[in-house]
Amino acid sequence: MNARNQTRPLRRFVAAATLFASSITAALAAPIKIEAVVAPKADARLDFADGSKRYLLAAQREGKVAGSGPLAGTTMLEWGMHDVNPATGAHVNGYLVFTAAEGDIAYLRYEFRAVVVPGADGKPRFVANGIWETAGGTGRFKGLRGAGIVQFEPRERRFTLLGELVSAD
Repeated sequence: MNARNQTRPLRRFVAAATLFASSITAALAAPIKIEAVVAPKADARLDFADGSKRYLLAAQREGKVAGSGPLAGTTMLEWGMHDVNPATGAHVNGYLVFTAAEGDIAYLRYEFRAVVVPGADGKPRFVANGIWETAGGTGRFKGLRGAGIVQFEPRERRFTLLGELVSAD
């Protein structure tokens, strides 16, 4: 085998790797940071009658999304299940539904844990952090993929989502 024949497979490999790399570049994930303050729309609550002050909240809350990324400017509707024990914290999970003005929808699944910590005023407060991931979409959000962290400020009902999103289509 001569030198010319030996470099041919290497050139093919380099060409294929370059083509592959350029195709991934178009689909790189973009960082996002969005926030939404949500207001109750249709909440239902189960209070425990055992004196623990524990309750289960099926929450449907809605708000306008601000920030950066493809979900900015949409309306967010939370469908959440909040298992709250004021003495120890809360476990919360559900779906966030983002609807654009033209009707396209993105679905994100979220989950967070809230723990009770002493507040600056000496009163207990919740610190709530967790994760989110894409779960589906329609229109321009079809094929959207990503994940990140979710922070929730209970007193303000403010969701903050940080992470990365990319269109897989």
